Parts: sequence; C-alpha cells; structure tokens
Amino acid sequence: GTASAVCFGGSMAAPMKNTSAPAGLSFNSTSFQKKSRSKLVSIPGTRPSVQNGQLLVSTGVTSLDYVIGGGLAVGTLLLIEEDRYDSYSRMLLKYFLAEGVVCGHELFVASAWDHPDEILQELPAPILDDVASVTSMEDQAQSCDPDNPESMKIAWRYQNLPKVQTALASSARFGHYYDVSKTMDADILQRSKIHMFFLPEEAHSETGALSPMTEAYASLLKSIHGVIHKEGFDGATPQSKVRNIMRLGLHSLGSTLWGDDLCCREKPTHGHALTTFLYALRGLLRSSLTVAMVTIPSHLIQNRAVMGRITRLSDTAIALESFRGSDRETNPLYKDYHGLLHVRQVPHLNCLVCEVPDSKDLAFKLKRKQFTIEVIHFFFQKKNPFFGFSVSFLPLK
Repeated sequence: GTASAVCFGGSMAAPMKNTSAPAGLSFNSTSFQKKSRSKLVSIPGTRPSVQNGQLLVSTGVTSLDYVIGGGLAVGTLLLIEEDRYDSYSRMLLKYFLAEGVVCGHELFVASAWDHPDEILQELPAPILDDVASVTSMEDQAQSCDPDNPESMKIAWRYQNLPKVQTALASSARFGHYYDVSKTMDADILQRSKIHMFFLPEEAHSETGALSPMTEAYASLLKSIHGVIHKEGFDGATPQSKVRNIMRLGLHSLGSTLWGDDLCCREKPTHGHALTTFLYALRGLLRSSLTVAMVTIPSHLIQNRAVMGRITRLSDTAIALESFRGSDRETNPLYKDYHGLLHVRQVPHLNCLVCEVPDSKDLAFKLKRKQFTIEVIHFFFQKKNPFFGFSVSFLPLK
C-alpha cells in the first residue's frame, strides 16, 4: 500500500505521498529538511571570523589585523607590551581608539598620567575615500567639468580620483586607514560617546581586607563594570537604538602611577594585584559586547614569572621592540624599519588549534603618514665581501 522512492537511471525519484494514510494527512518518505542559516549579529565595524565565526573588530592597523588572525574578537583582551619610550605602543592605542570613533563605537579611556582627553586629541585623522557631503560632491563635479578652465590644470587621469575626506561616510567598512601627520577633527570626536577615567581625579574604592587588588585597580574595575551595565553592553538593559560595541583603552597598567610596585621590586608587595584585575576584567569582557586593549611597560617589570602570568591572562599578546637607542638603530639590516613586533600569544576561540602567523620575523615602521607591519625575509649570501650577506624584504600582502 505504500509507495517508495524508485531509482531511475541513477537518479532518485521525488518522494511520493502515502496513499493509505488517513484523509487530510500526508507523509513524505524522506527525512531530509532544509537547514536554515543562523542570523548573524549585524553591528557596524564588525565582521565574523572565517575560522570560527567569532565577531571581530579591527585594531585600526590593517596589517596588525592580518597578523593576529583577521582582527580582535569581541569579548577578548589584547595586551601590548610597550616599547621603552612608549612611542609606538601609544600610537597603537590611538589607532585602536580612532577606529572606534570612525565605526561609531563607544570608548572608555583610562590613564594615570596623561589625561584621557589629551590622548583623544592626538588621534590620527581617518583617510576615507567616500564623498560624504553635498559640498564635496559639487566641488568634485566642478573640477571634472570640461567647460571649467580650472579643471584643465589637472591631468585627466587624476580628475576622477577620490579625495581624502574626514567624514564618517564609510563607517560600515571593516578596517580604515589613518594619517598620523594629522589629528582627527573635533567635530568627529564630538559625535562619539566617550567615557574617561583619570586616576588622579577618581575617588578610590575601598577594597576588602583579603582582596589582592590595589585601590586604583578596584576603582577602575568598578567604573568599567558600571559603564558596561548602564549602557547595556552586558544585555542586562536593552541598548537605546542599535546594538553597539564598546572599546576599552587602558594605558600603561602595572606602572607605579597606578600604585603598583611591579616595576620597582623583584618581589613586589602587590604581585597579584594586576593579575587579579585582568582576571576580573576578562570576566566582564566575556559577558558583554566589549573589547579591550591594555598596554603594560613589560621592560620595567623585573619578575618575569609575574609577566608570564599577565601574558597568559590575556587573549592576544604582542610586544613592541623599538630600535631607538639600541645598536639595531644603525644596523644596515634594519635601516627601513623602526622596530620588531613579537607575537607572544594568540587566542584559542571555538577551535582546537589557534591561528598561527605565517612568519615570526615581523617588523614595524612609521612612514610619514602611516604605521605598518611587515614580514622580513633574510637571504644569506657569501658573495658580498663587505657585509658577507645580502638582505631582501617582502611586505605583507
């Protein structure tokens, strides 16, 4: 009484209905069902990872995104080991914050020395190729008008090239480029919602007798938790308009300015203060739409065991080694670069194997307008009588 699928010429016939079934009911002889795709969270300035589907944000440096596996996963912590003069690590922090401004993310900036407002005033200007205003469109049309004598002053091949804009027209794009020779316009900064924590102006929170955290770290953690909960990044309260990301920029934790003695003694009194703070911070990040960048003066921390614990409590960790003041500054091998970049740790997110960089020989350089990271390839040859070898450099794609 039942009809089954029959194979004709190597192809499967369509499933037939059961004729013996009661009236009004029908059954198919196949159990295959169409699998619907899960709807991804759509937040400006984010994209899913191709490795594990984790939601990613850009660090603001496209070459650094490539090195760490495509970007920073939301809910994770990026640790930056500062260079000796805190020049390039501070620049990475400004890139990270500038990317948040362009993408419309909320910012939380914390510092114990420089006021957060001073750091924000130094953010690099974005280079956007989108025309965002009617005025700029009219100017471009006027420059391309063949009847306009002014347009004859420019070669025809350059007329249709996009101009550099400082508007937020391409905020939906993942990863932007910035001009470090210029600072971001105040109008762009005013559009962003920014929370600041300046330690000298904050009232210290009382810590329990058994708490290993210092008062400064306890106040910072309380402030971060309050902002995350109040703005709805933890899901406790719905966000006002659309779902958004908050970026935490914490500058030079572990220094004496934060009341920590990691940089002063080999056996510090507050040896577990920073690690306890990072452990609690990661708990907040994991349960919220938040991503953090923390810079630490690792070259001043005398106890390497403590520094190892700090690295393991972060998700992604990189170190910047500047050539300034060292013998490598005058070494002809590194004449085109300003320092080396070391990848200490990459995260294991939703997978058994973590993303591993293609090469460990990474260097960074600061051009006149841009900060880039490149791969160095050394090819040794004995034909050169002066140096004994020749060097070839291959940039990142």
